[in-house]
Amino acid sequence: MLFSPATRIVWRTYRRLLGYTASHRRMATVAMLAMVVDALCMTLFAKLIKPLLDRLFIDRDPSTIFWMPLWIISIFVVRSIASFASDYAMAYVARSVVYDMRNDVFTAYMYLPVDYFNAESDGMQIARVSYTCEQVAQAATDAVKTILIDGLTVIGLVAVMIYYSAELALALLIMVPTVALIATKVSQSYRRSSALMQLAMGTITSVVASAVTSYREIKTYSAQLQEKKRFFVITERVQRLNLKVAATSALATALVQLVAAVALAFLIYLATRPNLLYSMTPGTFFAVIMAMGGILPSLKRLTGVQAAMQRGMVAAEDLFAVIDAPAEPDEGQLLADGIQGELEFRHVQFTYSAAPTPALRDITLRCRPGTVTALVGRSGSGKSTLSSLVPRFHDPSGGSIRLDGIDLRDYRLASLRQNISWVGQSVVLFDDTVAANIAYGELSRASEQDIRKAAEAANAWGFIEQLPQGLHTPIGRDGELLSGGQRQRIAIARAVLKDAPLLILDEATSALDTESEQLIQEALQRLMHRRTTLVIAHRLSTIQHADQIVMIDRGRIIEHGTHASLLAADGAYAHLYRLQFSQSGSRQPS
Repeated sequence: MLFSPATRIVWRTYRRLLGYTASHRRMATVAMLAMVVDALCMTLFAKLIKPLLDRLFIDRDPSTIFWMPLWIISIFVVRSIASFASDYAMAYVARSVVYDMRNDVFTAYMYLPVDYFNAESDGMQIARVSYTCEQVAQAATDAVKTILIDGLTVIGLVAVMIYYSAELALALLIMVPTVALIATKVSQSYRRSSALMQLAMGTITSVVASAVTSYREIKTYSAQLQEKKRFFVITERVQRLNLKVAATSALATALVQLVAAVALAFLIYLATRPNLLYSMTPGTFFAVIMAMGGILPSLKRLTGVQAAMQRGMVAAEDLFAVIDAPAEPDEGQLLADGIQGELEFRHVQFTYSAAPTPALRDITLRCRPGTVTALVGRSGSGKSTLSSLVPRFHDPSGGSIRLDGIDLRDYRLASLRQNISWVGQSVVLFDDTVAANIAYGELSRASEQDIRKAAEAANAWGFIEQLPQGLHTPIGRDGELLSGGQRQRIAIARAVLKDAPLLILDEATSALDTESEQLIQEALQRLMHRRTTLVIAHRLSTIQHADQIVMIDRGRIIEHGTHASLLAADGAYAHLYRLQFSQSGSRQPS
């Protein structure tokens, strides 16, 4: 076979990568033409050296004496213009490729399933957009520039050598095959190092992101030395990889220089043989020597470009794997219009991909329209998993979930999620204004009056109107300029503004103080009477008035009823209820 499977994959990846330059073909064409001119100028200069020197030093031609400096200047003026044009055009194409690939990767992130993000660290995902795309740009543009200019230069100078003296060109038989062998071995080493480097850079990003977002915990628990040690271990690994790449590059350069020196010595040996020594003009000898000297730096660059090529190929394979990854399954055709809100779980099973045991086992439950269903149980019992199946963050491994009698998978995904509001325990806010965080995404067209009403309903208007710019006050990264209770109320106001028929509250009042919690509970009570609501709660005092309470343990429903009926049954719920009140020292309500 002419090419191994690995080589075919590399070329297929590279062809696809070059496809990103298609939309910038004009600038790419300018760059390529300029690079051809650049290489031709160097070849032309080597070609003119023989007649220039022979006419200058042997014939003493006055015309040559006058025009020779001008010819040299003209050649290098054209070469300088071509060099500028190729550098600028390739830089334009490179930045455009980075721009396009970053957009494609980020777009892919927006539609990948939840399991993808659970399986990979945040740092790897961030590094892919910031670091990996830059490596690809070097392969798509910088490497192309080196290969084209230096490749054409080598071809042109070899042609000059053969044209003037085929005998002296025999020195190339020593240099070219040996350099090709060195380049092959170096390429393999670079590819292995590049894959490890990319993984290490993702780990560095992950550690830095974790340290920056967890600075309170780091300072509180005096963990600076521990975090520094963890970071230093990773950066030391990156340093070793960089030094390995540098050593490989330096060794390759040294070997190429040594091979070139041997080839040059062999060329001089051939030139001093009697049959050539007395028949060769000084111009011929100097032209061949100059061509050989011009080939040397080009071969060095062609060998060195392997590092950028292999980094780019490894990076491109990683990026294309993300771009090609299947998006969330969305095969439904129905629009979820006019939803009444009847939610039914039929023998639902679910197992996480890396988990040895099911998270949910044979869950059968019906939530009538406009009712409140509270999910209670120990941590890890499956409450959040069950609620995450409703907006189809995951699909059941078995059984089905029906909304108004129709399987959730039969609805279009976007249409289904338009009918669901979600407020989680971990509040997610964005580095924008209060208004932009309440009217987020599909709600961005809401009027300021509607935003204010939502804030009032969530009991957030009291602190919002005291902010420096009211609704238009920036709240910082992840809402860091607000208190925990204020952030939670912003998230609740967002759900209020959406006004969806299905409402999921995953410990939505956990971050509030007692006074704020009471006010929010009153607001939620007003909202929930016309929505089908799933409430995940650890504090049983907040869900006593739910229409039904579902006790889940180890992925199974073990009890189901109202607060009063479950207390009367004196089972697991009653035990948990008494335990909470005994721990809090409160008197149990009658």
